[in-house]
Amino acid sequence: MGQKLLMKGNEVIAEAAIRAGCRHYFGYPITPQTEIAHYMAKAMPKVGGVFLQAESEVSAINMVYGAASTGKRVMTSSSSPGISLKMEGISYAAGAQLPAVIVNIMRGGPGLGGIQPSQSDYFQATKGGGHGDYHMVVLAPSSVQELYELTVEAFNIADRYRILTMILGDGVLGQMMEVVNFRDEEKIETYDKSWATCGHNNEREHNIITSIHIDPVILEQWNNDLQKKYRLIYEKEQRYELYNCENADIILVAYGSVARICKGVIKEAKEQGINIGLVRPITLWPFPVDAFEKVIDIPSAFLTVEMSAGQMVEDVRLTVNGKKPVYFTGRMGGMIPTVNDIMSKIYEIKNELKI
Repeated sequence: MGQKLLMKGNEVIAEAAIRAGCRHYFGYPITPQTEIAHYMAKAMPKVGGVFLQAESEVSAINMVYGAASTGKRVMTSSSSPGISLKMEGISYAAGAQLPAVIVNIMRGGPGLGGIQPSQSDYFQATKGGGHGDYHMVVLAPSSVQELYELTVEAFNIADRYRILTMILGDGVLGQMMEVVNFRDEEKIETYDKSWATCGHNNEREHNIITSIHIDPVILEQWNNDLQKKYRLIYEKEQRYELYNCENADIILVAYGSVARICKGVIKEAKEQGINIGLVRPITLWPFPVDAFEKVIDIPSAFLTVEMSAGQMVEDVRLTVNGKKPVYFTGRMGGMIPTVNDIMSKIYEIKNELKI
């Protein structure tokens, strides 16, 4: 019937990866995600897997490239500045169409910033922080249970499409403890991996895993094939939650731990006679445009709430496309938006629009 355990978010990510068939982990410690590496260091030898603390984040992502090239399930994890160091390797792996899972438990920036939670890596994750025309699938859990569910699913998505898949969390989710319901057995999807560099006994041509294509005609075709795959993912993999949107005067848009705060706002607003809804993107890429099509005619306005200076709000504005006003409120530097912060902005909008 499964297990019910009280666990820290970071440790749940590691346990979920192991249950999903990950047997290769390469990483480097950085707050607030180091517990992932700690857990992997203890657990991987017990399941016949490989844990390796690389000498740097740059080394770690290139080890991921090598292991993923053999078709194995592989993961790395870091936090904001560490992910920045991995960006060249991420672009190379995306260009080689390698499946792997990357975890970013975000902290404040720019630069080294601080160790408190943030959501200021949204652009980096969803717009391609490395060079070239590429995408990763980006999943945004909002609970420790979802850290489990979406980490397992991240490996299936990565193999399904031969694509990098990122779990984008923050220091709140990584450090909080909640009860998690684990399944007895995970559904590990299997796909043809004849593309992998796994030996061939001279029975076929060598598989070459590379992202370099000197001939511009060939490189353009390679890019066209990538874009075709991205369009398919955009069609098939949008995920979101609609919460209390039916009669909402204003619909909030938030992801991750901020979405949890927004549900508290909805309760507070209801007590004051204000109807507030929530669109919670679960896939940040592909961005869930389908969710907005379902609710676009309901509210007088949308209010995007983030732990950043305003990044996802740009995708909200592009999606809403002028049909309704889109407002923004956020906190930065590791500061977490409060219910009062968001309620103040709601009253400001209500007064401006005379709702």
